[in-house]
Amino acid sequence: MPIIAFDGQEYLAEDNESVLDCLIRHDVSVNYSCRAGVCQSCMMMMKEGTPSEASQKGLKDALKAQNYFLMCSYVAEEDIAITRPGKDFQSVETDVLALDRLNADVLRVRLARPDNYSYFPGQFLNLQNPDGVERSYSLASLPDDDDFLELHIRHIPGGKVSGWAHTALKVADRVSISPATGDCFYTPGQSGQNLLLIGTGTGLAPLYGILRDALRQDHQGEIHLYHGSSAAEGLYLIDELKALDAAHTNVHYHPCVSQGTPPAGMTAGRADQKA
Repeated sequence: MPIIAFDGQEYLAEDNESVLDCLIRHDVSVNYSCRAGVCQSCMMMMKEGTPSEASQKGLKDALKAQNYFLMCSYVAEEDIAITRPGKDFQSVETDVLALDRLNADVLRVRLARPDNYSYFPGQFLNLQNPDGVERSYSLASLPDDDDFLELHIRHIPGGKVSGWAHTALKVADRVSISPATGDCFYTPGQSGQNLLLIGTGTGLAPLYGILRDALRQDHQGEIHLYHGSSAAEGLYLIDELKALDAAHTNVHYHPCVSQGTPPAGMTAGRADQKA
């Protein structure tokens, strides 16, 4: 009989028994309601094993890509390990590889990618300072191309993590990060659809990762990226984005400045209003 590993315990499933029914039979407290694959209350993430198509019916593509499934619709035929949605895994330590200023307020931090650290460009992780304070930062790197994790950290006055990163963090420092999470990332399957990416400030970080990931997966639809700031000095990665625009006929980069008269080649107005 297959074993279901959950919350540090193992449970034997009977023949043709759903994961949900197995856990209920063992008096495990889990969320559920309809037991028919409709309400999605019993959704879990499968850490080991592969969800069936039926167990992912009705879920967003972003959730499917992260191995989320409905317990009521999955009958285990092999040993699996599952966890609750959003449950934190143990943080890992890694080294700072590089620190670069992208503009006066934004620091690019590149961290060594720990072994077996999986993520999708556009997801986020939590970075912890020496006092144990954590903040979330999106991933701009590509797991298939980069051996590092790239974060863009804007300095927030009085910010406990951003202040530490901008003033005290050094190359070769050891830092603690959480596993990546979030459902803001590119999902293949509709390569002909158009993509509209809009962000301000360091909201560019996930979009930069998503844009390049879409191109790496040969996205054919038009991709418009609007990056906004109150002043031109707040924009960054301008040359890199212009280069992508020039190299790909379906990529269109729109730098937007909401205050004053922007320099040539930039658009006056808010990014969300110009998109």
